[in-house]
Amino acid sequence: MKIQFHFIALFSTVLCLAQEHSHQSSRALEFPDVPGFVTLKTDLHQHTVFSDGNVWPTIRVMEALRDNLDVISLTEHIEYQPHKADIPHPDRNRSYELALQEAKDHDLMIVHGSEITREAPMGHNNAIFITDANKLLHDKAADAFAEAKIQGAFVFWNHPAWYAQSPQGNPILSDFQKERIKNGELHGIEVINTGDYAEESLALALEHNLTIMGTSDIHGLIDWDYVEKGHTRPITLVFAKERTPEALREALLAGRTVAVFNSLLVGKEENLIPLLKASVVVENAKYIGSTSILKVTLKNITSSDFIFENRMPYTFYSSSPVFTIPAGGSKTLNIKTLEKKTSILLKLKALGAYTAPKVQPEISWDITVED
Repeated sequence: MKIQFHFIALFSTVLCLAQEHSHQSSRALEFPDVPGFVTLKTDLHQHTVFSDGNVWPTIRVMEALRDNLDVISLTEHIEYQPHKADIPHPDRNRSYELALQEAKDHDLMIVHGSEITREAPMGHNNAIFITDANKLLHDKAADAFAEAKIQGAFVFWNHPAWYAQSPQGNPILSDFQKERIKNGELHGIEVINTGDYAEESLALALEHNLTIMGTSDIHGLIDWDYVEKGHTRPITLVFAKERTPEALREALLAGRTVAVFNSLLVGKEENLIPLLKASVVVENAKYIGSTSILKVTLKNITSSDFIFENRMPYTFYSSSPVFTIPAGGSKTLNIKTLEKKTSILLKLKALGAYTAPKVQPEISWDITVED
């Protein structure tokens, strides 16, 4: 009995350790590639104890692996260091170095970044693809942005609608930021930060041709702040020519992104429509017996629920015109085409997606009917 007991205990311990280091998770984020590009799942705004976060950098790497991310950046506040009495670190690159070491045996890209932290109107801005965070530490904000440009950084404006920066909850683009855009020192803007989607930020992105970003801005644990509340972390999908840091940077500067939070997707039309079209697969399309009711089954191959509205001239049999295809699931539509056809154009409005404030795209699929 003692032998059996010890064997069971040993087996349980090994199993627990295997699960702990397997980095498998039911919350894994999935999105398809789009024609001509690789889709990279990124979270480029995160914090650790090396600024005002609550975890060690290795935890951020483990969380990213569990979420099936391709790229992360630990963007520590350069100026704001509330833990420095307990964790003194004169080298502002330390967080990046620890994350890089943890990720070296995994298929996860770590991008070097830091957060330039100022009061309004300059606000908080992330500079990623930097080479030395220490050189960004300047008294004047303009000098910090200029140094980021020298290092080849991609810079984006963080949480522009944050009430602590803008009491009305609406972003205000200052003359300082307009000058940064003009100088090529500000390239993107967070449209989704934590659980907040700001239409006003999207409007600024479109008006000033800024790259649309979505980030977790995580300080605690992803499990605590998102998963246990029934959410997935906000991310930016980046459509790159290949899976390299150079291609990632090029795609961000070119604005090929979609911000995602749960079933909300926000992006420019040229990026969002190909993603939605690639995300829904037509599994079959066949008439029911001798009727003129076409049975079409759609498969959602992503980790986000999709909410659609029928925009065809045809109506549905035994189904609402507004429907959801659950993440990883299927939905069967019975379409009343009135007469049998060899093909139809399936046209749906994506109610959970936005290409501009209050503008939702229509997606079309050419469907060939099976014999």
